[in-house]
Amino acid sequence: MVAFSKVAAVAALASSASAHTIFQKLYVNGVDQGQDVGIRVPSTNNPVTDVTLIDIACNTALVSPPPGAIINTPAGATLTMEWHHGGSGPDPNDGDDPVASSHKGPIMVYLAKVDNALTASASGLKWFKIYEDGLDVASNTWAVDKFIAADGKVNFSIPTCLAPGNYLLRGELIALHGALTYPGAQFYMSCAQINITGGGSASPPTVSFPGAYSGSDPGILVNIYYPPLTTYVIPGPRPYTCGGSNPTTATTKTTTPATTKTTTPVTTTKTTTTAVVTTKTTTPVTTTKTTTTPVKTTTGGSTGGAPLYGQCGGIGWTGPTTCAQGTCTVSNAYYSQCL
Repeated sequence: MVAFSKVAAVAALASSASAHTIFQKLYVNGVDQGQDVGIRVPSTNNPVTDVTLIDIACNTALVSPPPGAIINTPAGATLTMEWHHGGSGPDPNDGDDPVASSHKGPIMVYLAKVDNALTASASGLKWFKIYEDGLDVASNTWAVDKFIAADGKVNFSIPTCLAPGNYLLRGELIALHGALTYPGAQFYMSCAQINITGGGSASPPTVSFPGAYSGSDPGILVNIYYPPLTTYVIPGPRPYTCGGSNPTTATTKTTTPATTKTTTPVTTTKTTTTAVVTTKTTTPVTTTKTTTTPVKTTTGGSTGGAPLYGQCGGIGWTGPTTCAQGTCTVSNAYYSQCL
């Protein structure tokens, strides 16, 4: 079956080698801003495959100079990205528009605060994620499947608490049909120039591109064919929300396991374990015997740590930091996983 999965992956890759996609239009609360208006559209629909290159920020071979427009958007507005296989909008005669159906994977949106969106370089910017959608395991439906059904459109909202000013908006689609090896995943992204009005004064935690992704991240180096995935971890940090909690609509299959594990008993048991270790060095044997069972439950029991492939650490993580099975391995500053 493993051999079959590799054949399927190679066949999918070969049959759609040029079936790529470009982010080329933005809507604000349903209002079309125009073809290529305010978007740093690349001159080719080819993907980026090396996550260590600056190209991973806003793509390579950009149209130069950047577009001379900034799109105004109120904080809290609903934005819509529109992508297509070709560079001139929808093509009803193109069977791979907006992208080939083999290009399954997640879709994400990041923002970076800049002084002037017209002149800002993508190099050295600090980014935070505001939207992501990955895999619905129950229906085996990817974000890209829904994107194709919506004719290349993806809706998301600007957080209401963001500080007003200029930003670069980074839309990204990752195609995983060739991701059994690295480099194999295909990264499609472009950056739009926007100005957020209203809002608040939030200062979200940020990541850098390159730097936010590793070629060994479980959402980048992955076999999506066989065996069937029971979970999928979207690369990068979780989306920033004004209430301080992660959304549940866009990342149901990546956040639900983590939420299940973040329970009070786990946190309490860990605290007890520390106390027991101290007691053993200072307290008679009688006291140690009465606390043996809690120690075993915390350090090695099947309910005392994250399961295999579950989250076990990262900035802001409050769940278990030990693994019931596997070793807690750092993917990036925001995500560690039991592997």
